[in-house]
Amino acid sequence: MRKSVRFTKMHGAGNDYIYVDTQKYDVPDPSAAAIAWSNRHTGIGSDGLVLIGKPYGGVDADFSMRIFNADGSEAKMCGNASRCIAKYLYERRLTDKTTIRLQTLSGVKILTLHLADGENAGGGSDNIHNNKVESVTVDMLAPSFHVPEQYDETAGDALTVGSRTFHGTFVSMGNPHFVCFVDDIDTLDVARYGSAMEVASAFPERCNIEFAEIKADGAIRTRVWERGSGITMACGTGACATAVAAAIAGKSSRRSAIIMDGGTLHIEWNEADGHVYMTGPAAFVFDGEIEI
Repeated sequence: MRKSVRFTKMHGAGNDYIYVDTQKYDVPDPSAAAIAWSNRHTGIGSDGLVLIGKPYGGVDADFSMRIFNADGSEAKMCGNASRCIAKYLYERRLTDKTTIRLQTLSGVKILTLHLADGENAGGGSDNIHNNKVESVTVDMLAPSFHVPEQYDETAGDALTVGSRTFHGTFVSMGNPHFVCFVDDIDTLDVARYGSAMEVASAFPERCNIEFAEIKADGAIRTRVWERGSGITMACGTGACATAVAAAIAGKSSRRSAIIMDGGTLHIEWNEADGHVYMTGPAAFVFDGEIEI
């Protein structure tokens, strides 16, 4: 007899995932489920599958997250998904905390919930019934720039696809990113260039590719080719990587607004602790049930 799993579809700035609470439902082959369920024609439709669970391995955390891309590959971290998890946990009454420690494959992330009434601390059983999560700030920890297993620095900072060469900055937010600043962001063929660059020999684990352009008002327009998922409406770690790369290049300050296809994320690369803080929205789409 086949079993059914209850799921919730959510999105953060258009980056949509399927969420399953593994404290209630078992997904024995999440890679296969991610492939089948993410299909936008024959499945639920998403950028991937996110499993919410208890912390494991003795890690000091409140909950854990595992994330599988639409092609079945497992990712270490997703900023947009972590914000959605915070909203899910609070509004579905799985916690009354407004600061949540989330275990991911790239470390424990601190999620700070901003409630609709402006109360950001304290939580409590009364608040959980009355307040909605308006946005979430995620402490994405410090970026890394020298990660040999993710980026072969001997390849240099240039990648050529066809007749065009892109100069980029490698930034790891736990997962690898290559940020390229361009001046034709609106017409750039992201699928063509992103798909080729993702699998370039410089990236042993493949790579997320960001194309970014500094706008007149200082905001950064960014389009993403996400490793394992293709073009996505937004990428939280990609927004962080873009903001860091822009600051390094002197193209922006340590605070920036990253405008993605699905919405705007606000990023701060804090000078005091070196951490990157990402703030943005999260939204429910619908709940459902699917056989497994």
